[in-house]
Amino acid sequence: MMDWAGKRYWIVGASEGLGAAVARKLSALGVHVILSARSEGPLKDLAQTLPGPSTVMPVDITDAKALDAAAEQIGVFDGVVHMAGVYWPMKATDWNPDQANAMADVNFTGAMRLMGVVVPRLLAQGHGHIVLTGSLSGFRGLPGAIGYSASKAGVMALAESMYYDLRKTPVKVQLLNPGFIRTRLTEKNDFSMPFIMDPDDAADIYIAHIASDRFKRSFPTLFSWVFRGSQFLPDWMYFRLFS
Repeated sequence: MMDWAGKRYWIVGASEGLGAAVARKLSALGVHVILSARSEGPLKDLAQTLPGPSTVMPVDITDAKALDAAAEQIGVFDGVVHMAGVYWPMKATDWNPDQANAMADVNFTGAMRLMGVVVPRLLAQGHGHIVLTGSLSGFRGLPGAIGYSASKAGVMALAESMYYDLRKTPVKVQLLNPGFIRTRLTEKNDFSMPFIMDPDDAADIYIAHIASDRFKRSFPTLFSWVFRGSQFLPDWMYFRLFS
C-alpha cells in the first residue's frame, strides 16, 4: 500500500478533464499537488475545490525555459504526472499544419521537454516517480488521426526507453494508455466512441496504477485488446480492418 501523505506531485496538464480529476483524487489521498497548465484561472478554480494543499504553477509545456524555471520554483517534489495534450481529428487529405504541429509540439515534444527538466532532478535527489500518458491510438497509426496518433506513439516509446534505462535507479517510471475519455477534446469527434469513460472513473484507474508496481496499463481493458492485438496483424489485414 502506497503511503501518499505528505508527498508532492507535479501534475502538468491539470486544468480540466482527466488531469483535474487525477489532481482531485491525489489531493483526497493527502498529496500536495502542484497544478500546472497554460492558463492560471482554471488552475486557481481547481485549487479552491481541493481537500488538501496545492500550489498553482502556470507553465507552457512548449517552453523549455519556463518548465525549468517552474521546477526550480517548486523545489523538491516526489513525482510528476504528465497529462498535457491537445487534439484535433485530422485526415492526411485535410492537413492543417498549425494543428498537426501543435499536437506534435504539445503532446510529444512537450513530454520530452518536461522529462528533460524532471529526470535529472529526480536522479540527483535520489528518488522520484514519473507517470506518462500515452493513448490506445498510439499502438498503430489510425485513419483520421494525423498528429495525435503519431505524437502519442512517441510518448509511449519514450516511456519504454525511460523505463529500460531507469528501472535499476530510484526513479520509478510508469505509462498509462487511456481510450476515449469524456472531455472537451473528445467532443470534437463526430464518430462513435466505444467504451467512453468519465474522467473520474478514468482517474480511479490512474490512481490504482500509480500505486502499483506495474509499468504499463492500457484501458478500458476489453477495448485495449483491439489495439494491442492489432500489433500482431499483418499490414494488409490491419489496414483493411481499421479503415
